[in-house]
Amino acid sequence: MRRHPDWLKVKIAGGENYVKMKSILRKSKLHTICEEAKCPNIAECFGNGTAVFLILGDICTRNCKYCNVKHGIPKSLNPNEPRDIAESVKKLGLKYVVITSVTRDDLNDGGASIFCETVKEIRNLNKNCRIEVLIPDLNGKIDSLKKIIDIKPDVINHNIEVVQELFPKIRPEGDYKTSLELLNNTKKIYENIKTKSGFMIGLGEKKTQILKTMDDLRGVNVDFLTIGQYLQPTREHAEIKKYYTPKEFQEFKKIALSKGFQYVESSPLVRSSYHAEKAFY
Repeated sequence: MRRHPDWLKVKIAGGENYVKMKSILRKSKLHTICEEAKCPNIAECFGNGTAVFLILGDICTRNCKYCNVKHGIPKSLNPNEPRDIAESVKKLGLKYVVITSVTRDDLNDGGASIFCETVKEIRNLNKNCRIEVLIPDLNGKIDSLKKIIDIKPDVINHNIEVVQELFPKIRPEGDYKTSLELLNNTKKIYENIKTKSGFMIGLGEKKTQILKTMDDLRGVNVDFLTIGQYLQPTREHAEIKKYYTPKEFQEFKKIALSKGFQYVESSPLVRSSYHAEKAFY
């Protein structure tokens, strides 16, 4: 594994809030993408009492070459998961929560109905909590997408993840155009909802491809954008081709804002849900 530059050093996990968060998650048998994907910001986010809840289990039906989430045959759904998450949100006193999932190609609606149940349960127990959903591509099924839109989360997020040219190698089971269509259809169905997307750099993409990805996302009226440095989770995952400097990330942020994005998070340690509440407020 390559030695990371100094600007990628992160705080060691610990502290009262971190321990409290871990305890609540374990007692409820819940998963977070923060843990499953080895997010570098876990110490900061858990320490601040925030987390991204992972629904539909912790085993993904796809095997993207950048992702550390387990892949294989998923287990049966936990019927108590939506309620357990809602109760955990209440215990933690969260005012903004992000709900994401593994990809479940084995489910007819891609898990859309469970997203809806989870949002409903959170709202039942947490009247003032705003909710962002970070959804998979749902295999492009418009009916599944409409289910989620109809429940009216505050933000619908779907990550494009990488530039189009890298999809065959890095996201072989995904499709760039399907992801763009999902974001475009979201606005067509409900034009007032805030949409969000993000991608990683450092996998061998060219600057022109990064700028084209921005243009494509603005072309489907995405409001919020995140850009972060790819970090290789294990030796089996795709290799890092380049470390972008903080200065380069700031340049991308300025360019993205000039293209019309309402809010942009762009720095080496940024992940899709990092400081998510700042975009909305």
